[in-house]
Amino acid sequence: MRVHALHVYPIKSTQGHDLDSAEVEPWGLADDRRYLVVDERGEMITARQLPRLLACRAEVAGGTLTLTGPHADPLLVRPAAAMTGITIGRTVVELRDCGDEAAAWLSALLDRPARLKWLDDPTRRPINPEYSRPDDRVSLADGYPLHLTTTTSLAQLNDWIAETAIERGENLPDPLPMRRFRPNVVVDGVTKPFAEDHWKRVRIGDLDFRVTKGCDRCVLTTIDPTTYTKGKEPIRTLSKHRRWDGKVWFGINLIPDTPGHITLGDPVTPL
Repeated sequence: MRVHALHVYPIKSTQGHDLDSAEVEPWGLADDRRYLVVDERGEMITARQLPRLLACRAEVAGGTLTLTGPHADPLLVRPAAAMTGITIGRTVVELRDCGDEAAAWLSALLDRPARLKWLDDPTRRPINPEYSRPDDRVSLADGYPLHLTTTTSLAQLNDWIAETAIERGENLPDPLPMRRFRPNVVVDGVTKPFAEDHWKRVRIGDLDFRVTKGCDRCVLTTIDPTTYTKGKEPIRTLSKHRRWDGKVWFGINLIPDTPGHITLGDPVTPL
């Protein structure tokens, strides 16, 4: 088994981009989900509510964030000093405001008031204690530092989706791309679909990770990241084949035990 792809998403719920190698920090991949967008009430906005957020591409170079979108020139972000407490899950986290220019740029993209916030200190946000140690931390990801998926499981899911379409007399859909699931690490060479469900620890390259739990999926996976339109898949088919505890599941969540670097082609070994 090998690392097939690596992805980071500098702003939560916006476009990701591919990497050849990535630095693994205690709270996730470097530059992954360190920013998020909030509305005029200071509440987090995600692509679940506003799919057009997926039109925003953010890249970090030399510690500086640049926003790119279809509606305006690229913008270099300059965080301000102001701090705001934002509720993420069950935790209030202090985030730094990114200024009026970034707010205007995002507001024009989304056609509603919006501001950009930055987690300048990722040690502020703890992880659900049910699945972590007291000193574990996470950036602005949904719950855990890294998300891992496998090409074998996606191939099985796409076969199931095709079967569902045939059973319902629908046209065969195009296979879903892995980007629907927004993973950090994609592994190929796994012999059985969903073998990752049973991993407890995994080594990627020279680095060790704890597997916390499977990843329960939400409506964001049903949004086409190119057209921003919503459909029924993969939730419809996951509900048929991968539903338990009142949720549907695809992929696993990881916590790093050792920092360092991982690279495309690195061996992946369940421990």
